[in-house]
Parts: sequence; structure tokens; C-alpha cells
Amino acid sequence: MIYAEVIGDPIAQSKSPAIHGFWLARLGIAAEYRAHHVLDDGLADYFAQRRGDPQWRGCNVTMPHKAAVMPLLERIDPLAKRVGAVNTVVAEDGALVGYNTDVAGFLEPLSAQLRETHLFRMARVFGSGGAARAVVAALVEAKCVIVLAARDPAKARALLDELDPGGEHHSVDLAHFAAPTDFDFDDRERLFDVIVNASALGMRGKPPLALDFSHVPPGSTVYDIVTDPLDTPLLIAARAAGLPTIDGLAMLIGQAAAAFAKFFGEPAPRQYDGELRAMLTS
Repeated sequence: MIYAEVIGDPIAQSKSPAIHGFWLARLGIAAEYRAHHVLDDGLADYFAQRRGDPQWRGCNVTMPHKAAVMPLLERIDPLAKRVGAVNTVVAEDGALVGYNTDVAGFLEPLSAQLRETHLFRMARVFGSGGAARAVVAALVEAKCVIVLAARDPAKARALLDELDPGGEHHSVDLAHFAAPTDFDFDDRERLFDVIVNASALGMRGKPPLALDFSHVPPGSTVYDIVTDPLDTPLLIAARAAGLPTIDGLAMLIGQAAAAFAKFFGEPAPRQYDGELRAMLTS
């Protein structure tokens, strides 16, 4: 039976087998999607073994291997190369090809807004780690001016310069957004504003993101890519402020759908998203 899988260390927490398994069942495709625990020093052996398996269609790659897999592949999609991370490896005509579907997954729930014409687009992003790379790359693609907040503003600056050299972006200390501001936002008509938590803050066992909502422009969309818990303190506060929100499951399902089509040759049956979300959160 043909199969794909997700690799990482650790791997037991991954929701990918449940997502892909749900879609395979709905489409009646005779295939499996598995989770496989791979350590850093086992990556080369893993791919050596899978190359010789005609039933293997590819794998998703989760932390901490998204950069480490790249030298082991024959080809890397230009977007993945620019992001500096591969989260999907596909067996194509005897070659291993690396893709990044996190960018598409992140942008998917914003797509309706981004189809509109705006006078200006601005994103305030929190975090400068691996997850932030895909988020920043996606927002550059969406023609946003980015304010990237991190504990190390120099690291944030370097990330912006790497992913969009010459872009008119800004880096600030994370603490900048914690204290109130009396800034008076102008008319936001035909403007696009998004607040994105691409850090681990708000994750189970971590402190919440310290954001005073006086820094948030009226009408902003608040997007938190954290998936555990799904309803983070940031999203709860945003709803209390009357702002639209997007949770981390939206990005997770979106990036999985892009990978699913590459593995199994069929688009994911997205008409069942409500049922899928209910299953994943039960």
C-alpha cells in the first residue's frame, strides 16, 4: 500500500496523521499516512531507506529537521530555498524534492482579504525563530510592510534583511508592545492590518504574549499560529476587543492540504473542514 508520513523529534504530538488519515478515508484512497520518529543522526539513513521503497510517496518534516533535510535532497523548490526550510519532501521521478507548504498554509485563511485592493498593508509579527521565517516570507509575498518584534531585535533585523533585502520593514524589541501607547491610528479604510504571533508565547506551559491592544489598529485581524492550546490568551483578548481572529489550526490544515495533493495526487476534500476541526479538537 502506498504511504506518506511525518518525521520529527519528538513526533507523538503531531496532528498530521489524523488530518491526512481523515482525508484519505473521505476520498476512499487506499493509502496510509504514518508518524515516524527520526533523530538528527538518523536523517540520512531514513532517506536512504525510503528511496528504495516504491510505495513511499514522501514525508512532511517537522521540528527540528526542516533545515537539516535540505542537503539530503536532489532539488529544492525556490520558495523553500528562500525560506530556508523544507516541511514537505516528495519522491518525484526518482529524485527527492523539497517544498515549503507552511507559506501557503499561513496565507490561506487570509486569502479573501488579500484578494482585495489595499492602499497599504501592514503586519506586526512576534517571534524570530523557525516558524517566523515562513510567516515573514508569506507576508513579504503578500506585499506587507512588516514590524518584527523579538527578544533580540538584531536577530529580527537579520531575518528581515535575509528574506526581503531592501524591504522597508522594521525590527523592535518584544517589550515595545507590552506597555500602553497613546498613538492615534488614522482612518483604516482600504488598509490591511494583521497581528501575528509566530512565537511560542501563549503555548501550553509558556507565558502569554504581552501585547497591549492600544498598539493594535482598529479592524486588525489577529492570527496566532500556536495550536496547543488552540484558543490562546491572545485570541481570547482579541475577541473581547471585537477583532476577527484566526487560530493555528487554520494554518496547520492549510499546509497539510498543499502537501496532501503532492503525496496522493488528489486535492484534499476541504468541504469537510468543519468535521475535521471538530475531530481534531474533541
